[in-house]
Amino acid sequence: MENIQTVKNNNSIKNIFLGVGISFIITIVVLLVFSVLLSFTNIDENTITPVIIITTAISILIGSTIASAKIRKNGLLNGGIIGGIYILILYLVSSLLNWRFSLNIQSIIMIIVGVIFGILGGIVGVNKKN
Repeated sequence: MENIQTVKNNNSIKNIFLGVGISFIITIVVLLVFSVLLSFTNIDENTITPVIIITTAISILIGSTIASAKIRKNGLLNGGIIGGIYILILYLVSSLLNWRFSLNIQSIIMIIVGVIFGILGGIVGVNKKN
């Protein structure tokens, strides 16, 4: 028979990965819409990097808010973990798909943004009134 702490930990882990999944789904949908707009309008290609960073930040914020609202404790930690896992998966996939992948200033900004917005979402989610 599992004890209550083990069940709570399993639910926390499930909710953390739920938050990461929600974040990726939002990111994919928004970037698909942006790519269509980029293809069929005169939007400058210099907007790509800021749009990716903003989309990532908002996606992580939403995902960590939803997950932390379900977990109901340790918003800073859980939100930071969600942001960190999201960025880790993103960079693992990027490095597998692009052999010339390397850390640069944009990568460092993305890591910082991911963790900070994860933490912010965690705080909002834990303090959200149902």
